[in-house]
Amino acid sequence: MTEPDTTGTPRRRPILSLPWPALAGIGAATAAAHIGNNFTTFLIGRLIDRYGFTPVQMGVWSMTETLSYAVAMFVAAPRAAALSPRILMGVAGLLVVSAQFLSATTGLFMALLPGRIVTGLGYGLANVALNLAAGRTGHPARALSAGIALQTALYTFVNLTLPLIGVRFGVTGMFAALAALSACLCAAAPCLPGGRAPTAPDATRIRYPRRISPAGWRMLVAMALFTFGSLAIWPFMERTAHAIGLSAFYYGCCQSIATLGCAVGNIVLATRTGHDRGSGPVLLSLVICAVSCAALTTVSSGIAFALALVIFNVSWFFAYPLMLGTAFAVEPDGRLAVLCSGVWLLMMSLGSLTTGVMAWAMGGYGAVGPAGMVICLAAAFTLRPLVRKLASTPPAI
Repeated sequence: MTEPDTTGTPRRRPILSLPWPALAGIGAATAAAHIGNNFTTFLIGRLIDRYGFTPVQMGVWSMTETLSYAVAMFVAAPRAAALSPRILMGVAGLLVVSAQFLSATTGLFMALLPGRIVTGLGYGLANVALNLAAGRTGHPARALSAGIALQTALYTFVNLTLPLIGVRFGVTGMFAALAALSACLCAAAPCLPGGRAPTAPDATRIRYPRRISPAGWRMLVAMALFTFGSLAIWPFMERTAHAIGLSAFYYGCCQSIATLGCAVGNIVLATRTGHDRGSGPVLLSLVICAVSCAALTTVSSGIAFALALVIFNVSWFFAYPLMLGTAFAVEPDGRLAVLCSGVWLLMMSLGSLTTGVMAWAMGGYGAVGPAGMVICLAAAFTLRPLVRKLASTPPAI
């Protein structure tokens, strides 16, 4: 597709209406922000095998990181319009890389916890940078979907190689590899916008944040239900596969297939967002995610687990950007979207601890998936009136 430049000569429009540097920056920020969410599960499995940590200890360990992640999001949210995505991404890289390398040097549980606090802060700052950069494109959900497509393409490779690194170099090598990955991604910080948003108030004039609207609260409750229900099992996903006799490498292969599916799905979503304006896509994604969540902890064969994992990943990564797009439609300045991401991390923190306790008390993870299904369905029920109302006066999300 072409459009005339200032001289009247036709030129090609950038893919997805985003310049290539901006697309690369958003993709790198997406991948940098979600390393912990996607690969902590491999670290947990290896730490349990190497040092004999219990599921409750690993639940606390994972919760520490995601709580720290959430704190960074909540602190940044009231100041979102005045922050520079470029600077946030650079600071995030320094925090995560240093903490991961330090974590590689110890096997003591209490010594590992401070590292999770620092990595959580770094991932949180990277996620703030991502949301703010996406919000400044004019099509946040489209930009987020494009970023997720790039992230999942990269993660397909990482899901295959990280278990092999664990076999060859142990958990120390896995920490070091994730540190190197963060360093490479955060080096793309110059591709993100610098300075505050064009409509940001002067820092000296910022007052106490305005109240959240009823629509905003409904959005936050829906996000809380969705993320608690769907992600409670996530840090223990590799352990769930292990429980039915699947190896870490087999799980990595399954996850690679799932991330490839996410890449394809989010390319489609990025090109269609703004055209499919009804409430159907986000609600359908939530329902499918709910059903697949239940299947993840109740199936007993490798093929069924792989299928459930693919459906879970693809539906989750459809629902999440569409929900953030809804948040931008409610509050275009990005505050609500950042709060939604903070709620996501808070709920994942509580969920990981809950799952660890359930696994310890029940001797397995079987009940976690069905419980998550019920909570995800409650999220769809909560969100339905809001997305239907927005669909009647469609925003550009």
